Amino acid sequence: QVQLVESGGGLVQPGGSLRLSCAASGSIFNINVMGWYRQAPGKQRELVAAITSGGSTNYVDSVKGRFTISRDNAKNTVHLQMNSLKLEDTAVYYCNADIRVARSDARYLEVWGQGTLVTVSS
Repeated sequence: QVQLVESGGGLVQPGGSLRLSCAASGSIFNINVMGWYRQAPGKQRELVAAITSGGSTNYVDSVKGRFTISRDNAKNTVHLQMNSLKLEDTAVYYCNADIRVARSDARYLEVWGQGTLVTVSS
């Protein structure tokens, strides 16, 4: 069984910074794309940032220049450095990954973390 565990959420003032981390554990042969999504109250879940195993990244326009996604393939971890946080960044942030669990199985499973709350408030 594979799971993703997030950490690093919390309360921060506008303009502050937080770093989210997500670690994958269990039976893992390979991880393709890893990403962070968020869901604010009353809104749909949206992709915030994603990174491929080769390091290519993409971001939603609203966080470009403020957030940075990175990963450590050897440790099966992904991080989201969030700077210059705004009130509208308040949301539950979810880690997401496409994981291949075995060499004998070519399928990639989409796995979600449990979510971590980020609250930006003065």
